[in-house]
Amino acid sequence: MSRTIAFFDFDGTITTKDTLLEFIKFSKGRFRFYAGFALNSPWLIALKLKMISNQAAKERMLSWFFRNTPLENFEATCDRFATSILPGLIRPKAMQEIAMLKEKGVPVVVVSASPENWIRPWTGPNSIDLIATKLEINNTKLTGRIQGRNCHGTEKVDRINQSFELSTYSTIYAYGDSSGDKPMLRLATNSFFKPFR
Repeated sequence: MSRTIAFFDFDGTITTKDTLLEFIKFSKGRFRFYAGFALNSPWLIALKLKMISNQAAKERMLSWFFRNTPLENFEATCDRFATSILPGLIRPKAMQEIAMLKEKGVPVVVVSASPENWIRPWTGPNSIDLIATKLEINNTKLTGRIQGRNCHGTEKVDRINQSFELSTYSTIYAYGDSSGDKPMLRLATNSFFKPFR
């Protein structure tokens, strides 16, 4: 019996913008957002020059904006963001593709480098599975670090293989929009790069 599964990147593929940046703006305000990025610009330049990893740069920004934030408060902000901001960032063509796949009974999985905290309130009601970056928590507060590895690049493939036995699927769809998605696209039988632009 043939089986099919579909994996979607989130930021830039399903959405029109990077949701981490939009979440920081939403939770901290534009002034603190731009001030924080200006003060941390050396880290961002180092990332562009490939002097530091994507994970190191992300942890720097997460620590700057959210270290010691109580998890309960953070989750409440994530829920508000998912309800009030995320719907306006979703690409209609992406939702049409997801709806078409689900009508055919194809399991849909979002695989994202962004933290699961503000994506899950969106994927859950839409009956979409989620694999995403996990944030480290200590004594009910965010540390600003990532638990394990950032779900980016080859980590996307590793996390998919941990959750699914791909050899049991005859057709694997994958959708992405950046270099960080290319390892995931390569594991698919049918891959789509920037398909909803």
